[in-house]
Amino acid sequence: ENSLLKTSTCASVNPSGIFVSPYALNLSSFTKLVKRLQERHPEFSRDEIVEAVKEVRKINKGVLSGLAISSIEEQTSAVL
Repeated sequence: ENSLLKTSTCASVNPSGIFVSPYALNLSSFTKLVKRLQERHPEFSRDEIVEAVKEVRKINKGVLSGLAISSIEEQTSAVL
């Protein structure tokens, strides 16, 4: 009996047939968030913005999942 057949993954294949890692999806959202924050706060460096996002994650018990990107953006702006 092959136990590998019983495991499931959250990865998917998009309509064009390209494999999409679940981690790539999260990275994409993070990249969009940082870009939006850079546009909103051009006076801060990317590193400062990333540190502020980390602070928001810490404030939210170590997780950002489940929060709307707009909510994370607002909280990060308050930290900055």
